[in-house]
Amino acid sequence: MQLNITGHHLDLTEPLANHVREKFDKLQQLHTQITHVHVILSVEKLAHRAEATARVTGAELFANADAEDMYSAIDLLTDKMVRQVVKHKEKAVARQNGDQYRSDHH
Repeated sequence: MQLNITGHHLDLTEPLANHVREKFDKLQQLHTQITHVHVILSVEKLAHRAEATARVTGAELFANADAEDMYSAIDLLTDKMVRQVVKHKEKAVARQNGDQYRSDHH
């Protein structure tokens, strides 16, 4: 998985970049078909925003999260991405098995 991290209106420190890498490594373990992830970290006034676009086989997933500090925003972002990746993976497995996909999450 190729991971690009960009800082917008903030200095991208090594501990911040390492936190992002750690979180997205866990995401990679969930679904091996993730080819590329682009993470943008930005600060607008008092809001810290993290957003990510992940390319997986057959789809492109996007999520964003706002929080009072950047580490919390990254944690929220990865939680959202995990949910999307799991849902995408369930759909792909259901398609391979010839089943209609029905989400139990509704």
